[in-house]
Amino acid sequence: MKLYNYFRSSASYRVRMALELKGLDYDYVPVHLVRREQLAPAYAAVSPQQLVPALEVDGQVLTQSMAIIEFLDENHPQPPLLPADPWTRARVRALAQAVACEIHPLNNLRVLAYLVHDMEMDDTAKNQWYHHWVRTGLEGLEGMLAQDSARRETAGLPASRFCFGDSPTLADCCLVPQIFNAQRFQVDLAGLPRTMAAFEACMALPAVQRAHPSQCPDAAP
Repeated sequence: MKLYNYFRSSASYRVRMALELKGLDYDYVPVHLVRREQLAPAYAAVSPQQLVPALEVDGQVLTQSMAIIEFLDENHPQPPLLPADPWTRARVRALAQAVACEIHPLNNLRVLAYLVHDMEMDDTAKNQWYHHWVRTGLEGLEGMLAQDSARRETAGLPASRFCFGDSPTLADCCLVPQIFNAQRFQVDLAGLPRTMAAFEACMALPAVQRAHPSQCPDAAP
Protein backbone atom coordinates (compact mmCIF):
# COMPACT_ATOMS: atom_id res chain seq x y z
CA MET A 1 0.00 0.00 0.00
CA LYS A 2 1.10 3.53 -0.79
CA LEU A 3 -0.34 6.52 1.09
CA TYR A 4 -0.21 9.98 -0.48
CA ASN A 5 -0.26 12.20 2.54
CA TYR A 6 0.43 15.60 4.09
CA PHE A 7 1.51 15.48 7.71
CA ARG A 8 -0.89 18.19 8.93
CA SER A 9 -3.86 17.10 6.84
CA SER A 10 -6.68 16.01 9.15
CA ALA A 11 -8.04 13.62 6.54
CA SER A 12 -4.61 12.04 6.06
CA TYR A 13 -4.19 11.78 9.83
CA ARG A 14 -7.46 9.79 10.02
CA VAL A 15 -6.17 7.23 7.55
CA ARG A 16 -2.78 6.98 9.26
CA MET A 17 -4.60 6.24 12.51
CA ALA A 18 -6.64 3.49 10.88
CA LEU A 19 -3.56 1.93 9.28
CA GLU A 20 -1.62 2.02 12.55
CA LEU A 21 -4.51 0.67 14.63
CA LYS A 22 -4.77 -2.25 12.22
CA GLY A 23 -1.01 -2.79 12.10
CA LEU A 24 -0.83 -2.37 8.33
CA ASP A 25 2.42 -1.45 6.58
CA TYR A 26 2.40 1.25 3.92
CA ASP A 27 4.77 3.42 1.91
CA TYR A 28 4.51 7.13 2.73
CA VAL A 29 4.44 9.55 -0.23
CA PRO A 30 4.46 13.20 0.92
CA VAL A 31 2.33 15.75 -0.94
CA HIS A 32 3.04 19.21 0.49
CA LEU A 33 -0.21 21.18 0.45
CA VAL A 34 1.29 24.54 1.42
CA ARG A 35 3.72 24.26 -1.51
CA ARG A 36 0.72 23.32 -3.66
CA GLU A 37 2.22 20.03 -4.78
CA GLN A 38 -1.31 18.63 -4.93
CA LEU A 39 -1.95 20.83 -7.98
CA ALA A 40 0.80 19.23 -10.06
CA PRO A 41 -0.50 17.30 -13.10
CA ALA A 42 1.20 14.13 -11.88
CA TYR A 43 -0.78 14.19 -8.65
CA ALA A 44 -4.01 15.17 -10.42
CA ALA A 45 -3.64 11.87 -12.29
CA VAL A 46 -3.66 10.12 -8.91
CA SER A 47 -6.42 12.19 -7.29
CA PRO A 48 -8.65 14.20 -9.66
CA GLN A 49 -9.88 16.32 -6.73
CA GLN A 50 -6.24 17.18 -5.98
CA LEU A 51 -6.76 16.39 -2.32
CA VAL A 52 -5.03 14.13 0.19
CA PRO A 53 -5.09 11.41 1.24
CA ALA A 54 -5.05 8.91 -1.57
CA LEU A 55 -4.31 5.25 -0.97
CA GLU A 56 -2.92 3.04 -3.70
CA VAL A 57 -3.65 -0.66 -3.23
CA ASP A 58 -2.67 -3.27 -5.82
CA GLY A 59 -2.42 -0.64 -8.54
CA GLN A 60 -5.80 0.93 -7.77
CA VAL A 61 -6.27 4.27 -6.05
CA LEU A 62 -8.82 5.13 -3.39
CA THR A 63 -9.61 8.70 -2.34
CA GLN A 64 -11.66 10.31 0.45
CA SER A 65 -10.57 9.37 3.95
CA MET A 66 -13.91 7.96 5.12
CA ALA A 67 -14.18 5.65 2.10
CA ILE A 68 -10.55 4.58 2.56
CA ILE A 69 -11.05 3.72 6.23
CA GLU A 70 -14.21 1.72 5.54
CA PHE A 71 -12.36 -0.13 2.75
CA LEU A 72 -9.57 -0.96 5.20
CA ASP A 73 -12.10 -2.11 7.78
CA GLU A 74 -13.85 -4.38 5.31
CA ASN A 75 -10.64 -5.92 4.00
CA HIS A 76 -8.70 -6.02 7.27
CA PRO A 77 -11.48 -6.45 9.83
CA GLN A 78 -9.32 -6.81 12.96
CA PRO A 79 -9.46 -4.78 15.05
CA PRO A 80 -12.82 -3.46 13.83
CA LEU A 81 -13.35 0.29 13.49
CA LEU A 82 -17.11 -0.08 13.01
CA PRO A 83 -19.43 -2.22 15.16
CA ALA A 84 -21.18 -5.21 13.64
CA ASP A 85 -24.66 -4.21 14.83
CA PRO A 86 -26.43 -1.88 12.33
CA TRP A 87 -27.73 0.52 15.02
CA THR A 88 -24.41 0.99 16.77
CA ARG A 89 -22.58 1.13 13.42
CA ALA A 90 -24.88 3.96 12.36
CA ARG A 91 -24.22 5.81 15.63
CA VAL A 92 -20.47 5.56 15.15
CA ARG A 93 -20.82 6.82 11.58
CA ALA A 94 -22.93 9.73 12.84
CA LEU A 95 -20.21 10.71 15.34
CA ALA A 96 -17.56 10.44 12.65
CA GLN A 97 -19.56 12.50 10.18
CA ALA A 98 -20.25 15.17 12.81
CA VAL A 99 -16.53 15.87 12.57
CA ALA A 100 -15.70 14.95 8.98
CA CYS A 101 -18.78 16.49 7.33
CA GLU A 102 -19.78 19.32 9.69
CA ILE A 103 -16.64 20.65 11.39
CA HIS A 104 -13.67 19.87 9.17
CA PRO A 105 -14.93 21.24 5.81
CA LEU A 106 -15.26 24.74 7.30
CA ASN A 107 -11.72 24.92 8.64
CA ASN A 108 -9.45 22.97 6.33
CA LEU A 109 -6.42 24.57 4.70
CA ARG A 110 -7.93 25.52 1.35
CA VAL A 111 -10.94 27.17 3.00
CA LEU A 112 -8.73 29.21 5.34
CA ALA A 113 -6.51 30.16 2.39
CA TYR A 114 -9.57 31.33 0.44
CA LEU A 115 -10.73 33.46 3.35
CA VAL A 116 -7.35 35.19 3.50
CA HIS A 117 -6.40 35.50 -0.18
CA ASP A 118 -9.77 35.87 -1.88
CA MET A 119 -12.03 37.28 0.83
CA GLU A 120 -9.17 39.43 2.21
CA MET A 121 -9.74 38.47 5.83
CA ASP A 122 -6.93 39.33 8.22
CA ASP A 123 -5.58 36.75 10.64
CA THR A 124 -7.86 37.92 13.44
CA ALA A 125 -11.00 37.43 11.35
CA LYS A 126 -9.74 34.10 9.98
CA ASN A 127 -9.06 32.81 13.47
CA GLN A 128 -12.45 34.02 14.67
CA TRP A 129 -14.06 32.01 11.85
CA TYR A 130 -12.01 28.95 12.79
CA HIS A 131 -12.73 29.20 16.50
CA HIS A 132 -16.46 29.74 16.00
CA TRP A 133 -17.09 26.78 13.72
CA VAL A 134 -14.79 24.35 15.51
CA ARG A 135 -16.12 25.19 18.95
CA THR A 136 -19.75 25.08 17.77
CA GLY A 137 -19.20 21.72 16.09
CA LEU A 138 -17.43 20.22 19.08
CA GLU A 139 -20.21 21.36 21.41
CA GLY A 140 -22.64 19.47 19.18
CA LEU A 141 -20.40 16.41 19.26
CA GLU A 142 -20.22 16.61 23.05
CA GLY A 143 -24.01 16.52 23.13
CA MET A 144 -24.05 13.43 20.93
CA LEU A 145 -21.55 11.71 23.21
CA ALA A 146 -23.72 12.62 26.22
CA GLN A 147 -26.75 11.05 24.51
CA ASP A 148 -24.84 7.84 23.88
CA SER A 149 -23.61 7.86 27.47
CA ALA A 150 -27.19 8.10 28.71
CA ARG A 151 -28.22 5.20 26.45
CA ARG A 152 -25.40 3.06 27.83
CA GLU A 153 -26.34 3.92 31.42
CA THR A 154 -29.98 3.01 30.76
CA ALA A 155 -28.87 -0.30 29.26
CA GLY A 156 -26.64 -1.03 32.25
CA LEU A 157 -23.44 -0.74 30.20
CA PRO A 158 -20.20 0.84 31.43
CA ALA A 159 -19.24 4.30 30.22
CA SER A 160 -17.32 4.50 26.96
CA ARG A 161 -13.55 5.02 27.15
CA PHE A 162 -13.44 6.21 23.55
CA CYS A 163 -16.08 7.92 21.42
CA PHE A 164 -18.13 4.73 21.41
CA GLY A 165 -17.20 1.81 23.60
CA ASP A 166 -13.93 0.41 24.85
CA SER A 167 -11.87 0.53 21.67
CA PRO A 168 -11.19 3.18 19.02
CA THR A 169 -13.61 3.43 16.12
CA LEU A 170 -14.03 5.43 12.94
CA ALA A 171 -15.33 8.25 15.16
CA ASP A 172 -12.04 8.42 17.06
CA CYS A 173 -10.08 8.44 13.80
CA CYS A 174 -11.97 11.64 12.96
CA LEU A 175 -11.88 13.17 16.43
CA VAL A 176 -8.14 13.00 17.13
CA PRO A 177 -6.99 15.04 14.09
CA GLN A 178 -9.70 17.64 14.73
CA ILE A 179 -8.62 18.14 18.33
CA PHE A 180 -4.96 18.25 17.27
CA ASN A 181 -5.74 21.11 14.91
CA ALA A 182 -8.01 22.83 17.42
CA GLN A 183 -5.12 22.84 19.88
CA ARG A 184 -2.79 24.28 17.22
CA PHE A 185 -5.23 27.15 16.69
CA GLN A 186 -5.77 27.59 20.44
CA VAL A 187 -9.50 26.88 20.39
CA ASP A 188 -11.15 26.86 23.83
CA LEU A 189 -11.69 23.17 24.61
CA ALA A 190 -13.00 23.63 28.16
CA GLY A 191 -16.37 22.14 29.05
CA LEU A 192 -16.07 19.19 26.65
CA PRO A 193 -15.36 16.38 29.14
CA ARG A 194 -16.47 13.39 27.05
CA THR A 195 -14.81 14.68 23.90
CA MET A 196 -11.49 15.32 25.59
CA ALA A 197 -11.60 12.05 27.54
CA ALA A 198 -11.96 10.13 24.26
CA PHE A 199 -9.10 12.14 22.75
CA GLU A 200 -6.82 11.47 25.73
CA ALA A 201 -7.68 7.75 25.68
CA CYS A 202 -6.67 7.61 22.03
CA MET A 203 -3.45 9.54 22.58
CA ALA A 204 -2.35 6.99 25.20
CA LEU A 205 -2.27 4.25 22.52
CA PRO A 206 1.11 3.54 20.84
CA ALA A 207 -0.61 3.05 17.47
CA VAL A 208 -2.16 6.51 17.66
CA GLN A 209 1.14 8.01 18.77
CA ARG A 210 2.78 6.54 15.65
CA ALA A 211 0.18 8.29 13.46
CA HIS A 212 0.88 11.71 15.00
CA PRO A 213 1.97 14.43 12.55
CA SER A 214 5.30 14.82 14.36
CA GLN A 215 6.14 11.23 13.37
CA CYS A 216 5.67 11.80 9.64
CA PRO A 217 8.69 11.93 7.32
CA ASP A 218 7.59 15.35 6.00
CA ALA A 219 6.91 16.85 9.44
CA ALA A 220 8.19 20.39 9.86
CA PRO A 221 11.16 20.66 12.24
